[in-house]
Amino acid sequence: MTALSLYDRLGGAKGIAQIVDDVLANHLKNPVVKTRFENGTDLTHLKKMAMEFFCAGAGGPEAYTGKDMMAAHKGMNINEQEYLAVMDDIVGALAKNKMGDDTVKDVVAILYSLKGQVIRV
Repeated sequence: MTALSLYDRLGGAKGIAQIVDDVLANHLKNPVVKTRFENGTDLTHLKKMAMEFFCAGAGGPEAYTGKDMMAAHKGMNINEQEYLAVMDDIVGALAKNKMGDDTVKDVVAILYSLKGQVIRV
C-alpha cells in the first residue's frame, strides 16, 4: 500500500484552494496579524502565491512562481508572535477542513522549518 502524498491528503488543488481561502479569512480576523493583510496587500496575488507555494510544497504538480521565502518577507520585520499567530490560523483552517492529525503535524513541521526564513529577515 502506498501512502498518500501530503498534496493528496490536503485534497489536491481544490482542497488547498479552500484551505488558503480559510487561512486568509482567519488572518483578516486575527488581531495580531490582520493589519498586515488589510493594508495595501494585493490579496488576489497573495492567494495565488500561497496556493502555488502550498501545492508545490505539498508535492503537487503546480509550479511555484513566486519569490523565495527570505526575499518575500525581507524587510517586513515579522516577529515570533506574528509567526505563531499565522501558524495558528493555518492550523485552524486545516481543522475547519477536517484534516487528520498526521496531516496537520506534517504541515506544522514544514511551517517550523521555514521559520528562520521569515522571522526578522
